[in-house]
Amino acid sequence: MTSFNALLNAASTLCPPTALRFKGVAFSHLGETLLGPCSFTLTGPGPTLVMGPNGAGKSILLRLAHGLLSPTQGQVSWSGEGRPRQAMVFQNPVLLRRSAVANLTHALAVNNTPRKARRKLALEALERFGLTARADTSARVLSGGEQQRLALARAWVLAPAVLFLDEPTSALDPAAIKAVETAVREFHQRGTRIVMTTHDLYQAKRLAGDVLFLAGGKIHEHTPAESFFSSPVSKEARAFIAGELVE
Repeated sequence: MTSFNALLNAASTLCPPTALRFKGVAFSHLGETLLGPCSFTLTGPGPTLVMGPNGAGKSILLRLAHGLLSPTQGQVSWSGEGRPRQAMVFQNPVLLRRSAVANLTHALAVNNTPRKARRKLALEALERFGLTARADTSARVLSGGEQQRLALARAWVLAPAVLFLDEPTSALDPAAIKAVETAVREFHQRGTRIVMTTHDLYQAKRLAGDVLFLAGGKIHEHTPAESFFSSPVSKEARAFIAGELVE
């Protein structure tokens, strides 16, 4: 019988975390450049927190990295052989019109997990995220916090090498935020490379290994978190940390 840890270890062996590289990447829509051109390389353990004011291009950057959008200029690439196993959790979770457990078993089926192992793995993940009692409840009637935990459970059960999270706590209450942050730390401890957007300075201080700071579609800083918060170099980052409008 396939165990969750065996699946996780196999995924880590097949798709070890690799460096993400943006080379001259830009994205435009209807003639307006919304991001870039920008170049950077994400290496090291992370978690990388992508920060900046509203409209800075954070979500677009994540979608480009995950492959949901294609750059209109430049190249997004991964070091090593092939594209690592990835998952993404959105600000508003995208869930199927079926039970909580069925959302997970469907994801496992799509990823070719043996049928006999799917329900066991799904129930283990639901237990890990405190959703056992909601296993047979329609995902669409769960609370916002429960839906976000279900989205994390779905990512967890797939054992990704890289996990993208786009403002996963922006609409949650403090208890739900704490649960999501705990999950992020555990993904990181398992060896998953985390890239996460947030505008919450306190959250970034709690979670970040390094910070990628955007404003006006441009990258102004990419630095270790301690340096970013103690001695930001750009005027845009200094204004953001001070709670001022970023021009």
